[in-house]
Amino acid sequence: MTHMPLSRRGAGIAVTLACLLASPVAAQQEPAPAEAPTATEAAEATGPTTETGTAPVAETAPAPDAAPAITAAPAPALARTEERDPNLPHDLSPMGMYRAADWVVKSVMVGLIFASVVTWTVLVAKMLELWQASMRVQAGTKRVAQSTNLTEALQSSGTRSDAVSRMIQAASQEYDRSLVAVDQAGDDGLKERVDSHLDRIEALAGRRMSRGTGVLATIGSTAPFVGLFGTVWGIMNAFIGISESQTTNLAVVAPGIAEALLATALGLVAAIPAVVIYNVFARAITGYRLRLSNAAAGIRRMVSRDLDFRGVAAAPAETRRA
Repeated sequence: MTHMPLSRRGAGIAVTLACLLASPVAAQQEPAPAEAPTATEAAEATGPTTETGTAPVAETAPAPDAAPAITAAPAPALARTEERDPNLPHDLSPMGMYRAADWVVKSVMVGLIFASVVTWTVLVAKMLELWQASMRVQAGTKRVAQSTNLTEALQSSGTRSDAVSRMIQAASQEYDRSLVAVDQAGDDGLKERVDSHLDRIEALAGRRMSRGTGVLATIGSTAPFVGLFGTVWGIMNAFIGISESQTTNLAVVAPGIAEALLATALGLVAAIPAVVIYNVFARAITGYRLRLSNAAAGIRRMVSRDLDFRGVAAAPAETRRA
C-alpha cells in the first residue's frame, strides 16, 4: 500500500512531460488557413439561389469594392461642366463674333463692310472708265497731230463726243464766229476765246474723271474712326458684363473684347485699300489731264497756224489790187 502513491505520482509526472513535449510539435504541424472559397464553391456550399433570383451572400461580397471605381470615373466631367459658363459664345470665328456682338457694334460692322464693297466697286468702275478715256484722248491727240489745219481736224473727228473732239469743235466754231472781226481787231481776242473754251472742256473732263474718288477719300479718312467707335462701345459693354458677373476670369472678358476689336479690324480693312486706291487714281487722273493739255496745246497751235496762213494768203491779194 505504501507503493501506490508513488506510482500514481510518477504516472502524473510522465503524462505532464509528454504533454509539454507534444505541444511544440503540434504547433509546428498546425495546418495553414484554408483559402477563400471561389464564387462557384460558395454557391455550391450555400446551395441554389432562391426563386426571386437573389444572389448568394458570397457573390455580392465584392460589390462594395467595385462601386467606388464606377462612381468616381465621371467626377472630372461633372466638375468641368459646373465650371463652364453657359453665357460664353461657343463660336469665336468672325461670323460667330458678329452674331454675338451688340446691335451698335453690328451696325458699325455692316457699315464698314458696305464701305469696303463701295471701295472695290469704284476701283473696277473707274479703272474701266479711265482706260477708255485715256485711249480716246490718245487717239484724239494723234488726229490733231496728223491734221494740217482746223478744218481737216474737224472732219477727222466726225461725230465723236470725246473730250478732244469737243475741243476741236469748240475751236472751229469760235474761229468761224470771230473771223469777220479778225482783220480789224486782230487775232489776240480770238486766241483768248479759244483758250477759254479749251480750258473749260479740259477742266470739265478732269472733273468728270475725278467723280467717285471723293468717296474713296471719305472712306479712307473716316473708316478707322468708325471702327474705333465700335471698339469703344464693345469694350464698354464688356466691362459692364464683367461688373455684372463679378468675375475677372479671362474666359469671360476675352470674347467681348475680341468682338469689339473686330470692328477696328474691319475699319482698317475698309480704310487701307481706299487710301491706296485713291492715291493710284489721283496719279492716273493727273496723267489723263496732262494728255488733255497736250491735245489742247495742239489745237491752239493749229488755230494760230490757220490765222498765220490766212494772213499770208490775204497779202498777195492786196498786192495785186495795188
